[in-house]
Amino acid sequence: MAELWESRAVDKLRSGKLMGAARDPRIPERLAARQAVGPRIPKNMPSPESSKVSLVNPTREVPVWKKSIVTFDSGFKGLMTVAAMVVLGIVGLIVAELVQGSAPAWQKFGIHFFFGSEWDPVSGGFGALPFIFGTIVSSLVALFIAVPLAVAVAVFVTEMCPRPLRKPISYATELLAAIPSVIYGLWAMFVLVPILRVSVEPWLTKYFAWTGLFEGPAYGIGMLAAGVVLAIMIIPIISSITREVLIVVPQPQREAALALGATRWEMIRMAVLRNARAGIMGAVILGLGRGLGETMAVTMVIGNNPAIAKSRLAPGYTMASVIANEFNEATSDLHRSALIEIGLALFIVTIIVNILAGLMVWTVTRGTPARTNA
Repeated sequence: MAELWESRAVDKLRSGKLMGAARDPRIPERLAARQAVGPRIPKNMPSPESSKVSLVNPTREVPVWKKSIVTFDSGFKGLMTVAAMVVLGIVGLIVAELVQGSAPAWQKFGIHFFFGSEWDPVSGGFGALPFIFGTIVSSLVALFIAVPLAVAVAVFVTEMCPRPLRKPISYATELLAAIPSVIYGLWAMFVLVPILRVSVEPWLTKYFAWTGLFEGPAYGIGMLAAGVVLAIMIIPIISSITREVLIVVPQPQREAALALGATRWEMIRMAVLRNARAGIMGAVILGLGRGLGETMAVTMVIGNNPAIAKSRLAPGYTMASVIANEFNEATSDLHRSALIEIGLALFIVTIIVNILAGLMVWTVTRGTPARTNA
């Protein structure tokens, strides 16, 4: 801009029009000399090229901490691989031990061992069907009681409970999971069984005996008592996981349902529970897994009778209970092998339950990613 102004001034001076000044013939020579010399640069001003050159160090080596990180990363990857292989190895050792220990009973009874209902250690007749039946029925009774209660607690804590009471209620619910199973068994024997024998089972017999599920004498101990104890034990698992799933449901979905005129119940049913159904199903499956393997509390209240009865008031037996009761008292190799094969049957039932759980989750999600439903 300055050069443009100077060029215009030079033209005016040449023409003699700038304030009437006389024309200076030396002006072109001065301008040419200034352009040849160029702009003056202070001696102490740093040059941008010098800073670039000073930062370049072609002889710099890789820092020691980078080398150590590369070594640590490789070691960490190897450690995690070893840990995964150890888990698979443990599962393989369990399966191998069960198969090897149950070989005598498998050779004698074959596949009919899982469909036979006779259990007589004296005569050498063994069948696992009563124990499989008792395990499945007691777990289903527990789920029938626990799932509505656990989901209701989770919905209340996340959607309806006042904020100051959320943590105390959640803590009290999760505290049930820290109680040992033998304590549940003692409580059931001295508190739950008398209540069932005096109040609950006579009422069920009076009004629902026509179904065939609640007929017979009221002993207090039996499938119903075992199911109630299992329900109390799995409520914390289902409730805590369901609560975490409901929390991650996006808040705009709740607001959109309310903005469209939905009531609170309709908002919870359509915007919350519908999007959290896959997670709730996973919580139910985890609770079922806990119920299938429970031993002490069920053993103390189920009655330990190896029989298949339609009534839920009749005594029964589970696979975990018969192993805990009779393994130390087994006198023959065949009896011990039959108990180990029952353990193998429990393992197989657990696998089948997990496969069915995966199919149930797939039917809910229809193969869509979990993040679109939770």
